[in-house]
Amino acid sequence: MFFGIAGSGKGTQAKLLQDFLKVQDGLETVYFSSGVEYRKITESNTQTALLVKDISYKGWLVPDFLTNSIFCNSLVDNISPDKHLITDGYPRTFLQSQFFERTMQFYGRIDIKVIYIELSEREGIKRMKLRGRTDDTDAGIARRFDEYINKIVPAMDYFKGKENYRIYTINGDQTVENVHQAIIKALGFD
Repeated sequence: MFFGIAGSGKGTQAKLLQDFLKVQDGLETVYFSSGVEYRKITESNTQTALLVKDISYKGWLVPDFLTNSIFCNSLVDNISPDKHLITDGYPRTFLQSQFFERTMQFYGRIDIKVIYIELSEREGIKRMKLRGRTDDTDAGIARRFDEYINKIVPAMDYFKGKENYRIYTINGDQTVENVHQAIIKALGFD
């Protein structure tokens, strides 16, 4: 499970870990990114797409019921005991963390690793401005940081001290490769 402020490189690191695990043990990975899933939704011409576009543009988090539903559908369609699961940008709220925990209990997942990529707000803003996404407006970025402090940090803190969950803090203010190597080391693969 990847946590970090917007621009911290969660998606990049999740992909690198997925590739590493494929070489390491040959197992497939179910990858769930709430951001990727919502960008897919916004490509349609539905009421949901219009609402999600508006919410995302303003930098708000999409409601829990919709995010949980999309996550659950992804697992129903893709998960099996012989596959890794990597989440990027999920869970993002306290309620989503509770839902995630119950879901992992249902699927018998008992060794869950939380990767927190720590990065300063200043560096996160710099990186977001470089990636050039349409929802990376000044107002949207400011709102995302508020949402991060008020909702995402408590979502991650929910797992502190929980049985079956281990949190690893990784310095995100280094090269992509060095962050990847720090993650691999923290997970005990070095």
